[in-house]
Amino acid sequence: MAKGKIFEYAILYHPKEKKDVGGNVLENKKSILVKPLTAVVAVSEQEVGILAAKAIPAEYEEYLEDVEILIRPL
Repeated sequence: MAKGKIFEYAILYHPKEKKDVGGNVLENKKSILVKPLTAVVAVSEQEVGILAAKAIPAEYEEYLEDVEILIRPL
Protein backbone atom coordinates (compact mmCIF):
# COMPACT_ATOMS: atom_id res chain seq x y z
CA MET A 1 0.00 0.00 0.00
CA ALA A 2 1.30 3.45 -0.91
CA LYS A 3 2.25 5.90 1.80
CA GLY A 4 -0.14 8.80 2.24
CA LYS A 5 1.01 12.41 2.44
CA ILE A 6 -0.65 15.47 3.93
CA PHE A 7 -2.22 17.92 1.49
CA GLU A 8 -4.34 21.03 1.96
CA TYR A 9 -7.07 22.23 -0.36
CA ALA A 10 -9.46 25.16 -0.57
CA ILE A 11 -12.37 25.81 -2.90
CA LEU A 12 -13.08 29.26 -4.40
CA TYR A 13 -15.98 30.58 -6.46
CA HIS A 14 -15.23 33.40 -8.92
CA PRO A 15 -18.54 35.06 -9.93
CA LYS A 16 -18.68 36.38 -13.48
CA GLU A 17 -18.84 40.11 -14.18
CA LYS A 18 -22.20 41.51 -15.18
CA LYS A 19 -22.02 43.79 -18.22
CA ASP A 20 -24.51 45.98 -20.03
CA VAL A 21 -25.17 45.88 -23.80
CA GLY A 22 -22.26 48.27 -24.40
CA GLY A 23 -19.83 45.97 -22.61
CA ASN A 24 -19.46 48.22 -19.56
CA VAL A 25 -19.00 46.39 -16.27
CA LEU A 26 -22.10 46.81 -14.10
CA GLU A 27 -21.13 44.52 -11.26
CA ASN A 28 -17.81 42.94 -10.37
CA LYS A 29 -18.12 40.72 -7.29
CA LYS A 30 -15.17 39.40 -5.31
CA SER A 31 -14.29 35.73 -5.17
CA ILE A 32 -15.92 33.69 -2.42
CA LEU A 33 -14.23 31.10 -0.23
CA VAL A 34 -16.61 28.15 -0.58
CA LYS A 35 -14.63 25.66 1.51
CA PRO A 36 -11.85 26.90 3.82
CA LEU A 37 -8.42 25.32 3.94
CA THR A 38 -8.85 21.62 4.67
CA ALA A 39 -6.11 19.10 5.44
CA VAL A 40 -6.37 15.55 4.09
CA VAL A 41 -4.15 12.50 3.83
CA ALA A 42 -3.88 11.20 0.28
CA VAL A 43 -1.47 9.41 -2.02
CA SER A 44 -1.49 12.04 -4.78
CA GLU A 45 -2.78 15.47 -5.80
CA GLN A 46 -5.21 13.73 -8.15
CA GLU A 47 -6.80 11.94 -5.20
CA VAL A 48 -7.07 15.25 -3.33
CA GLY A 49 -8.74 16.78 -6.39
CA ILE A 50 -11.37 14.05 -6.35
CA LEU A 51 -11.98 14.50 -2.62
CA ALA A 52 -12.23 18.27 -3.03
CA ALA A 53 -14.62 17.97 -6.00
CA LYS A 54 -16.90 15.82 -3.86
CA ALA A 55 -16.82 18.53 -1.17
CA ILE A 56 -18.23 21.28 -3.44
CA PRO A 57 -21.56 22.39 -1.93
CA ALA A 58 -24.69 21.66 -3.97
CA GLU A 59 -25.50 25.37 -4.45
CA TYR A 60 -22.34 25.75 -6.56
CA GLU A 61 -22.88 22.70 -8.80
CA GLU A 62 -24.47 24.81 -11.55
CA TYR A 63 -21.43 27.16 -11.53
CA LEU A 64 -18.65 24.56 -11.77
CA GLU A 65 -16.91 26.48 -14.57
CA ASP A 66 -16.42 29.33 -12.05
CA VAL A 67 -15.22 27.11 -9.18
CA GLU A 68 -11.50 26.69 -8.55
CA ILE A 69 -9.87 24.01 -6.40
CA LEU A 70 -6.47 24.94 -4.97
CA ILE A 71 -4.22 22.12 -3.71
CA ARG A 72 -0.83 22.18 -1.99
CA PRO A 73 1.30 19.50 -0.37
CA LEU A 74 2.57 20.01 3.19
